[in-house]
Amino acid sequence: MLAAVRRALGQSSRTACRRLSTAVPGTADSVLNDHAVTHAFRDGTQSSLLSLPHGATTGLSIPAAGVRPVYLEMSSLIRPEENVDPSEELVELDPDVFSQPIRRDILHLCVVHYLDCQRQGSANTKTRGEVRGSGAKIRPQKGSGRARLGDAQSPMLRGGGVAFGPKPRDFATKLNRKVIELGMRVALSARVKEQSLGVVKSLEWPGHKTKELQQRIEELGWWKTLFVTGQEQIPRGLARASNNLPMVDTVTAAELDVYHALKWPRIVLDLAAVEWFERALGRPQIVPREYKP
Repeated sequence: MLAAVRRALGQSSRTACRRLSTAVPGTADSVLNDHAVTHAFRDGTQSSLLSLPHGATTGLSIPAAGVRPVYLEMSSLIRPEENVDPSEELVELDPDVFSQPIRRDILHLCVVHYLDCQRQGSANTKTRGEVRGSGAKIRPQKGSGRARLGDAQSPMLRGGGVAFGPKPRDFATKLNRKVIELGMRVALSARVKEQSLGVVKSLEWPGHKTKELQQRIEELGWWKTLFVTGQEQIPRGLARASNNLPMVDTVTAAELDVYHALKWPRIVLDLAAVEWFERALGRPQIVPREYKP
């Protein structure tokens, strides 16, 4: 019966078996619908999808449409003028950087790598050869009736050396650069999905008074916030005003790592930082070659 269905459909035995394994088993209509859906996707039409019976499954995944860009409402660190709402402006983010699937394994690798590199590894103990003192035997080997002892630097004695103690070493681990870049993409994407990522035009702050910046942060509800700028240096006004605020920190985009991107509850980027991340983490732009005639 199965061979007759294969001959009627004009399919080889190997192809028919692959189709039947992905479609509804035991029916010839499933094979026919699967074959029709394949040609429909190949031709770029979906007319055959409308003729599928109710409840039939094809076993093929519909190709996803193009990745849509991410849009966020703009904010403003400086108090805006009257009748001006900065949230009416939208910023378009690159989906390759700010819309990645969440990979907890990648984030774990990046965080462990960062913490390993932060360890000092300066613990040091003296062995019995490094402890100061005489190397003479404390008492004779036999005749005293007590335990056998060597010199006073023995690890068994108080004040002696340490057996198998820690020595200065490097705890840093290696991690591929592409994995670290992927971790930064995942961290930024997680912030977007958690709605804890803000974008402002600039982080320039007019003044250096901490009290004024504190009042503005309280108005915005931006406590425990990390400000990231895409410039080479942090704006002077913001750096001086936020220096005494315990729950606010400022870094450049080049200094930001995955650990701090996950540690801070909120991250605020300026447009320069957005462009920096899209240029460093986005897909490379391929310039077409110039051919000489």
